[in-house]
Amino acid sequence: MTRNYAKEYANYDGTPAVKKKRAARNKARRMLEREGVVHKGDGKDVDHKTPLSKGGTTVRSNLTAKPASANRSYPRKSDGSIK
Repeated sequence: MTRNYAKEYANYDGTPAVKKKRAARNKARRMLEREGVVHKGDGKDVDHKTPLSKGGTTVRSNLTAKPASANRSYPRKSDGSIK
């Protein structure tokens, strides 16, 4: 069975809420790239100390770089937010 990416984008990835979340993540990554904290392909994630799902914002004081394995290891709810 072939994955239908166009349908996925239309039904999920292209929705305004998901676009807004993706833009916030991209903004955070760009902020730390400009400072030289992270680089493309370095295996690091930009972590929001207070998650966006818990009311955190994308400001420098709320961002830190972590290895991807550490940042993606939190238990999550079905909507992707941290428990």
